[in-house]
Amino acid sequence: MKIVSDFIVSSCEQLLQNKELIRYLEESKFDAILTDPVIPCGVILAEHLSLPSVYFLRGVPCGLEFEASQCPNPPSYVPRSFSDLTDQMTFFQRVKNLLFDTKNYFLCDFPFEPYSKLASDFLQREVTWQDLLRKGSVWLLRMEFVLDYPRPLMPNMIPIGGANCGHKELPQVEMHLRLLSLLPLHIFLCQRNFCASSPGYFQSRNLAEVGRLGGSPVEKQPLCF
Repeated sequence: MKIVSDFIVSSCEQLLQNKELIRYLEESKFDAILTDPVIPCGVILAEHLSLPSVYFLRGVPCGLEFEASQCPNPPSYVPRSFSDLTDQMTFFQRVKNLLFDTKNYFLCDFPFEPYSKLASDFLQREVTWQDLLRKGSVWLLRMEFVLDYPRPLMPNMIPIGGANCGHKELPQVEMHLRLLSLLPLHIFLCQRNFCASSPGYFQSRNLAEVGRLGGSPVEKQPLCF
């Protein structure tokens, strides 16, 4: 973990010391910065360039996104990471969930201390990484309530779960759904081995439309599902 942290700090330091790149960014007059705040370079640059920052993230270690955005994080139904709890908790489970927050007060300042020092040196004023994190304008959270437990969100927090997933077409399913959308209400559907022929309206209009969409309609044949 320390090796990864040192590598991130070193890479960020080299970026901030690149005067030619910083000058280019200053002269480009960008409108905003899209960044993952877990890697602090973008947060520091947003403060230096006086630009609004748009955060794109899954979460911040120790739940700092709640503190930074002033978002409620009730331990009564928001399970903490690695607690193995759900949103339905007994009294003692809620106490256990609350105890998971105690580590944040003792352990989470140390990993981010190098980032705070880096930001203070670059901005030439005393500042902490948490102070910069609080200035986020929009939080794009890679979460989805279909998979995540319910929790409060601030107005500038937008769930975008699945944004990193590749889009794969389902042509057969899509064709079937589009076909159903073309059916008149009086179309008869087949059940088991029984199949009812569709009216002439469907034969002349809808089957032609299905063929245009890529299907293989056969004229004057019953439509079976």
